[in-house]
This record gives sequence, C-alpha cells and structure tokens, in this order.
Amino acid sequence: MNRRHLLTHACALLSLAPLASQAITPSAARPRLEVWKTASCGCCKDWVKHVQAAGFQVKTHDVSDDVKSQKRQQLGLPEAFGSCHTAVVDGYVVEGHVPAREISRMLKERPQALGLTVTGMPVGSPGMDGPEYGTRRDKFAVLLVQRDGRQSVYQNYP
Repeated sequence: MNRRHLLTHACALLSLAPLASQAITPSAARPRLEVWKTASCGCCKDWVKHVQAAGFQVKTHDVSDDVKSQKRQQLGLPEAFGSCHTAVVDGYVVEGHVPAREISRMLKERPQALGLTVTGMPVGSPGMDGPEYGTRRDKFAVLLVQRDGRQSVYQNYP
C-alpha cells in the first residue's frame, strides 16, 4: 500500500470517529427511570421489565407503601392519582402502569405538566398483562397530570 493510499484511508476512518464514539455509548441516550415500589409486588417487577424492554434504564428502590405515598407527596402528585409504583424520568412523574410508548411520547413532546398516570391497576396494562389474567383486558386511560392537579386524557386504551 503506498503512502497516498494509506493517508486517504486514515482520513476516511478519522472522519467516522464521531459516529463511532456515539455508537460506543448508547446508554447515554437511553432515558433513566427511577422507580419506587414494594419488593414483593409482581406487577411492579413486570412493569419494570416492560420499560427496560422499551429501552429505558431503570433504577429501583424497594420501599414500603408509606414511603411511596411520601414520595408522591414530595413530587406533588395528588394521592387520588396513586397506584402501586411511582417513577421519575427527566423531571416528570410516572405513576402506575403507564405504557412505555406514552412515556417516550411525553419525553419527545415535553408537555408543561407534572407527568403521566394510570390510576388503579387495570388488567391488560403493562405489568398487569401476565398469563394469570388470560385474555381479559380492561379499558384504561393514561392521564396527563398538571402541577395544579388538573388532568386530561393523554391516551385511551380501549
């Protein structure tokens, strides 16, 4: 290989270096969810698996129901919107069995809001969709909650 040919290839490889460094650190682009849940809750564990499969990094805290309630209060989420686990992602609250698709959408749209919630534990929502429920699917809505407690439907799941 002559010197000119070698230099041409070296320059071409160097021009790809910024792309290579991005490929090396994919976790930097993955949103991180921090989740407060009880250790024994199977549906919470299943929801965590759901959001991990969708590409989220997850840090969990196994806590008591009292601590989860305190965390909701600290975050400004009215207790009426409470469910079995509380999460925070990029400054937003995510409460209950919110599908990863809606979390990603919220992070893309960046609404002026406190966050998202799925109240209760509807069968068929992520984490509540295991084989023990058979083919049963309850209707549910993902709610967008404002900092003043007002809410609106963000997405319906029939």
